[in-house]
This record gives sequence, C-alpha cells and structure tokens, in this order.
Amino acid sequence: MVKETKLYDILGVSPSATDAQIKKAYRLGALKYHPDKNPGNHEASEKFKEISSAYEVLSDSQKRDIYDQYGTEGLNGGPGGMGGDPNDIFSHFFGGGMGGMFGGGQPSGPKRSRDIVHALKATLKDLYVGKVSKLALTRTVLCSECKGKGGKEDAVKTCGGCKGQGVKFVTRQMGPMLQRFQTVCNECNGEGTIIDAKNRCKTCKGKKTYEERKILEVHIDKGMANGQKITFAGEGDQGPGITPGDVVFVVDEQPHEHFRRKGDDLYYTAKIDLLTALAGGKFTITHVDGEILIVEIIPGEVIKHGAVKVINGKGMPTFRHHNYGNMYVEFDVEFPAAETFATPENLKKLEEILPPRPEVNIPAGAVTDEVILADVDQSKFNAGRSGGQNYDEDMMDEDEQGGERVQCASQ
Repeated sequence: MVKETKLYDILGVSPSATDAQIKKAYRLGALKYHPDKNPGNHEASEKFKEISSAYEVLSDSQKRDIYDQYGTEGLNGGPGGMGGDPNDIFSHFFGGGMGGMFGGGQPSGPKRSRDIVHALKATLKDLYVGKVSKLALTRTVLCSECKGKGGKEDAVKTCGGCKGQGVKFVTRQMGPMLQRFQTVCNECNGEGTIIDAKNRCKTCKGKKTYEERKILEVHIDKGMANGQKITFAGEGDQGPGITPGDVVFVVDEQPHEHFRRKGDDLYYTAKIDLLTALAGGKFTITHVDGEILIVEIIPGEVIKHGAVKVINGKGMPTFRHHNYGNMYVEFDVEFPAAETFATPENLKKLEEILPPRPEVNIPAGAVTDEVILADVDQSKFNAGRSGGQNYDEDMMDEDEQGGERVQCASQ
C-alpha cells in the first residue's frame, strides 16, 4: 500500500505499473507538453515540469521506494529527490534536445532573467500622429569594476564547505532508512565562492551587481494598437552567468472623449439639427489630431436619426503602411423644443410640405378607447423600473435558496 499516488496520477499509471509502463507514459507526456512544441503555452510548460519531476522519482527504484513509503515529504530537498531540470531529464531520455523533432528546439542554455514589463499609456492622438517618450527605469547590471566577479580575479576562492556547489548535503533518519537532503551552504550563502572582506570590490561591495538608472527612448509609431509591444532586447536585469531578459512596453490605449477605435477605423457620433437633417447643410468634426473636417450634407439627402455614413480614408493610420482606415459617422438628430417650434403657423406649414399622415384603419366591430399621452415623471419611471428589477431579483434569490435546500445525500 503506497502512501500517496500523486506522481503516478501525473503520469497516468497505477502504483503497480512496471518500469516499462512508466517509461512509456513519460515519453508520451513529454512529447505532448514539451515547451518547444507548445511555445508561449504556460499550462503546457507547467505540465511538462510535473511529468518530468514525476518520472525523475518513479524511474529510480530507490526514490520510488522512498516515495511509496513516505510520499513527497520523504523526497523534498534531497539530491535524489524532486526538482531536477526537466530539460536535462528529457535530453537524457531522448538522447538530445527537441532539435529535429519539432523544428529548431535547442538544448537548455544559460539562465535568462525575467523580462521587465511596463504598461505605456497612449492617447488616441499619440497613436494617430506618433510620439517619442524618454522613460527611466532601474535595472540590475554587472559591476563594471570587477566585471561581475565580486573582487579581483585572484581574490575569488572556491568555497571549501560546498566545493563550489553552493549547497551542502545533510543526512536524516526517515523511518528505517537514511535520506540525504540538500541545503544552501551557510559558508558562501549559496554562491559557491568566497571573497575575503578586504579583497571585495569597492564598487559593488562584493555583490557582483549594482542598480543602474537608464533612460530609454520609446517610439510610439503611427497606427500602433492597444496591447502592442515595444521591446528592447537584452535591456533587462543582468547577473553572473545569466542572459539578460528584455524590457517590454505594452501599449495601453486610453479612451477618447468623442471617438471609438476598432482596428484602423474610427467611430464618431455627430449631433445635427432637424433642419440640417432634412434640408442639408454643414457641420464640423474635430479629428483626433486637431484637424477640423467640414462635412456637407447635400440638400435633398434626408438624414434619418441613427443613420450611419462613412468618410473614407479618415480613420487611423495602418501600422507601418501609408494607408488609413475609415471614419464611420452615426447621426443623432436633435429635434427643436416644442414651445418654440410647434406653433399653429409652423404646424400648418409642415402639413403643407410634408407627406400626408397615414390613415388609421380600425377593424369593424373592434372595441376602442381614445387615450392621450402625458409627460413622465422621470424619477418615478426609474423607480418603477428598478423596483421591478428588484422584484425579479428577489424571486431569483428565493428560487436559488430553495434549490440549495435540496441536496444529494453524502456518499
């Protein structure tokens, strides 16, 4: 009877699985979830690590015996425990990296520092005309004085306590067995090297790195989109034996007061008066860059409320091209106030020039009642709407509560 089955479950085998079955399960899982086959897929990368860690234990008879008796707790921290490099395990199993299998995978190289990612706020105008900003960031760099050594070349000594490994091993009794555990070397603090205080670099105090403030010139190009990345390769944090990551700025497009953007197109709502909508006229649109567009509605072209027209070539610029999207204009026709417009004389003129009213046809024998429309008290109208909504929500709550009372019996 094994203490736990988590590692077996990860590989999809039973605790009684043979070595061959465990080997086959690892092979299938590693090929399926390898990072080179799933670039950018974080879940696949984590799954690959889990599969590799499980195989590292279950493929070794001694480790497997310890795991079966004491579970993961009996393995944590030991040199024969979990936590090996999944790429090394894969390379050992398949005799190399992913190169040739999935088109260009490479064996694991130097560690890489994390990318430094910042949100870069940009207005619609910035994205329309372009902008250059100088932004400051603080990063870790190798000490230029000691070149990341921490001191003079001959002053850096290999730690005798850990033999330059940065870790020590301790032995602990686990039931009837002895288990070796790995711990950080307390003599060199995991560095693997020791520098006498008098020989340490005066610039970095033996730390090998220091903080540096750097100014980057960030170009927002015309037509860039929300979420687009501006990358400064290799400008991330530095460290001994570490490849610097990138500094990445992610465009964060800010909402505009009048325009909405969709791809390279712009959307604008134009308010026009009833006369202009019916008889034509001119109105203006102030573009995102301040240019004033004079728009003419040709007499005889009646604009309905909610109608949409297009101004070709007046949208956003296409990124790194000379093309422009379109501007779509939706019309909001404003009616004149009744007290100044609806005079008997004006109404008579309208009846003379507008098409006649449609006839009201009432079926013979229908029950009728003549009613009139009155103005609405907006506060009561809104209260009535919210009250109905609350009623619906109350009913929903009751239904949900009633549903919760009926539960399946515990198994």
